Parts: sequence; C-alpha cells; structure tokens
Amino acid sequence: MQFTVEYPISAPGHDPAIAGGAGVLEIVRAAEQCGYDAIAFTEHPAPSQKWLEAGGHATFDAIAALGFCAAATERIRLMTYLLVLPYHNPLAAAKALGTVDVLSGGRVTAVAGTGYLRSEFRSLGVDFDERNALFDEAAEVLRGVWSTAPYAYRGRHFEASGVAQVPPPVQAGGPPLWIGGNSALARRRAARHQGWSPMMVSEEVARTARTPALSSVAELARHIRSVRESAVASRGEGARVDVQVQTPEGAWPVEGGPVERHRDHLGRLAEAGVTSFVLRLPGSSVGAAVEGLRRYADTFGP
Repeated sequence: MQFTVEYPISAPGHDPAIAGGAGVLEIVRAAEQCGYDAIAFTEHPAPSQKWLEAGGHATFDAIAALGFCAAATERIRLMTYLLVLPYHNPLAAAKALGTVDVLSGGRVTAVAGTGYLRSEFRSLGVDFDERNALFDEAAEVLRGVWSTAPYAYRGRHFEASGVAQVPPPVQAGGPPLWIGGNSALARRRAARHQGWSPMMVSEEVARTARTPALSSVAELARHIRSVRESAVASRGEGARVDVQVQTPEGAWPVEGGPVERHRDHLGRLAEAGVTSFVLRLPGSSVGAAVEGLRRYADTFGP
C-alpha cells in the first residue's frame, strides 16, 4: 500500500502559515522524509464566495504548487488530486504538467476529474453540460501529445496540427493519468488509462461532488475487479490500473482512533486491490501537520 498526503490547505480554518511558502516546504519535506509516496493538491480556480462559506475550501493552483514542491524534494511523487480537465486547454495543461515532470525527474501523476461546481464553470466560461465531452477529448489530447510528435488532433472542442511539445516529459508516454470519481463512466475511463481514484464518502459529500456514493469495501472490490478486467480486454494482458481511494479513515492523522481498526481497514483495502490510500492532515498549524505525518508514519509505517 502506498500513501498519498493531501496538502492541508483544504482543511477547514487552516492556519494561514499553511498557505505560505515556508509552511509548504516544511510539510512536503517532512512527508518525503517520513516515507510517504505522494503529495497532492486539488484545484478550484474560481470558486464562489457562497461555496466557500457553505463548506468549501481554499486551494493553490495545483500545477504551480507542484512545481514549487518539485524544487524542494527528490523522491516524493507530485500529484494533482484532482485536476478538473474541462477547465483547461489540454495542450496548455500537457505543457504545464510535462514541465513539472521534466524538472522533477519524472515524478508527476495526474488525477483528473470532470468537476461539479456550476458557478465555477460559468465563471471560467466553460459549458457545464459539455464537461464530459471536454474531459474525454482533453484526456485523448494529453496522451497523444505526450507520446507523439508531431501530433495532430481534430475534435469537437480542440484542434491541433503538427504540434510538438519539447522537451517531452521524462516518463514515457507522459505522466500517468488516473481518473477520479465513482461513476460507471469514471470506471470505463480508468480502464483506458493508468488509474482509478474513487471516494468512499458520505452520501451528502457524494451528492455535492456529483458522483454516486460508494458505501463499502466489498462494493469497491467488485468495481476494482471490473475495471481491471476491462483494462485487460481493451489494452491487453499486462494492462495495469492503480487504484487510489479516499475514505473516512484517511482522517486518522487528524482525529486519531483505534490503531487496530485502522490497520484492519488498510488490510481490507489492500485485499480489495487498492494500491494507494489518501491521508488528510491537521490544518491547525504547520507543526500539527508535521506531527500528524510523523505519528502516522511511526504507527503504520508508510
């Protein structure tokens, strides 16, 4: 099992120091030193004040934050969790992600989703009802421009002719693309790419994120088997699909709880086929976040 750390700028009422450069450096370096596998940032480039006041959260620009972390680390992977692909011109996104991949020595993983905030789509001038078509075209362009030069594409929303992205990403074919979301559509997409990143969250949170609820490890295991079978059917023997999951137990560094219960939860996830687990950190201070990292590492040994 690998462990991804969600950067705690998304924690409710976080200490302002967590949103400063010194705080980011201290937390990401501690995550690397403690043996965690990835540091992750999400994005909301144009959230409404109403959403923020109703339980939304602060964010950095995810790709810019990962570039900052790349310069301060050597091993830990750099993850968008998640990038809302419909918000972005895919050629520009490919260039930004590819640049961080080059400068980090090939450490980027792109977890991508379709998004759910209508007001944010409207503010960005993106058609909310076209988000699935935009996503699928963007994913195709990312994979294509990272693996083919010159690259040509003609779709409903994007067009490219003779494009070459130089320098290319360090990772062959570009950063792995993992698909966020619980829906059957997300699972079909995941089978075509390198990973699936579902959430086991409350029905209320699932409704807010416009994704079906995923209520049990047994249900998760069935879906994982189906995704991997579909991957083999579409991409051939040896097709790999990583699975990263967020569950309520990911708040252990914040809330604590019975050690054996948490260890059993990790074991059941591993048996289900999960390869990576998302952790959330305390946001009360930089020191509390670092202590949460260390306490979890000492207890569960990432």
